[in-house]
Formats: sequence, C-alpha cells, structure tokens
Amino acid sequence: MDAIAPLPAIEISGLYTAYDKADVLTDVNIVAPAGQITCLLGSNGAGKTTLIRSILGLTPPHAGSIKVFGEDVAGLPTHRVIAKGVACIPEGRRMFPKLTVEENLRLGAYQEPAEAEIRRRLAEVYSVFPRLAERRGQLAGTMSGGEQAMVSIGRGLMGKPRVLLIDEPSLGLSPLYVKENFRIIENVRAQGLTVFLVEQNVHQTLAISDSGYVVSGGRVVAQGSAAELRNNADVRAAYFG
Repeated sequence: MDAIAPLPAIEISGLYTAYDKADVLTDVNIVAPAGQITCLLGSNGAGKTTLIRSILGLTPPHAGSIKVFGEDVAGLPTHRVIAKGVACIPEGRRMFPKLTVEENLRLGAYQEPAEAEIRRRLAEVYSVFPRLAERRGQLAGTMSGGEQAMVSIGRGLMGKPRVLLIDEPSLGLSPLYVKENFRIIENVRAQGLTVFLVEQNVHQTLAISDSGYVVSGGRVVAQGSAAELRNNADVRAAYFG
C-alpha cells in the first residue's frame, strides 16, 4: 500500500488580491511542503508583502484559496489564522522597545493560558538563543539589530507554530548578523517547522532553501528547487548579473 503524501503546510491556488480594485496579486499558485524552507523572491513592489498579508488575513484576497495543512483560511480574521498554527516574523522586526526581552517573548504566547507551559517555551527559546537568556531583563530597544532579530524570531516560536512566515529577515542587518540570522532559520527548519521565507537577498536565501518562487508584478514568473532557480537564466539575469 502506497504511503499517503503529507498535506502541504501552505497551498495557495488562484489567488487574486487587490487594493482599491487594482489587482496586486494575479493568479498566484504556491505550494510550501511541510518541514521545508520555501522562499519567495522578488524586488520591492513585486507583491511579496501583500502575499504575506493575504495569508494572515490582513488583506483578504477577493478570489482563490489559501490552505494551511488542508484547511482553507482565505478571508479568516488574523487571530483565527494564527490559531491554525501560523506565526509571522515581520519585516523590520517590530520590537516593543520599552519592554524587556522576556516581556516581548511572552507576548508571542498570548494564546497560552498555562504559566508552566509558557515557562517551558521560554526555556526552549533561551536554549536556541543563549544571548537572550543572558539579557532577558534588558529593554529590547537598547539591543543591536541582530539581537532584536533574535527576539523577533523567538517571539514567533513562543506561539508553537507549525508554519513560520519570515518577511525580509536580512533587512537593515550587518553582513555578520545576516549570516547568523540565516543560520538560525536553518535551525528552525531542523526542529521540524515549515518556513516560508520572503526575501530579496537571493544568494543567502537560495543557499538555505529547499525550493522557491519568484514573483514580479504580482505574478509568479519562476519556480523550482533552489538549484533550479540558481540555474534559471532569467533568475540569473535579474539577480546575479
């Protein structure tokens, strides 16, 4: 008897999303397999952030489906999408600068009522980010950009998600912290989480991704494994020079 293939973590079919009746995303079809890193590449204005907003219910699509492990979440309010196991690490990290590291992390577990479980999750995050354990009482706004990126990812992990959407993790970081951030994302995948990685940093992104998509003008213009995208003539011309 053949094994049943696992459901994709995210399956987007025929997606159209518009602002003021002008389509931003047009017939977008994407599959992110469970337990893998799937990347979405594209320049500014290509529609990447709009796609994340559509998944999260912040900008609902006017046509198409968005399935999370087989359940259609298109048009659901954001809190219900999150309850399905989706977490987002937003562009620019979005810390609460006047809260401590631990207070920021605890906000990621706002749906968890049991203090014992929250403490267990904190211990897990601190094991991934020992630097945060050392600075748990420090105000987040006084930390470096790379350290704030750790807090942002840690906060996402506090919700025990099944799918982690990560929007432009390299934005505004030094090359050293960019490398560290991508290493952390690889570790997240190694823990069994699905990562949907939205980025402009093509070299670093394809180095850690299993597969990916390229969007331009709100449409998917290329897709394949990371190796296939690296060897795609159009992708090479657009991103590698």
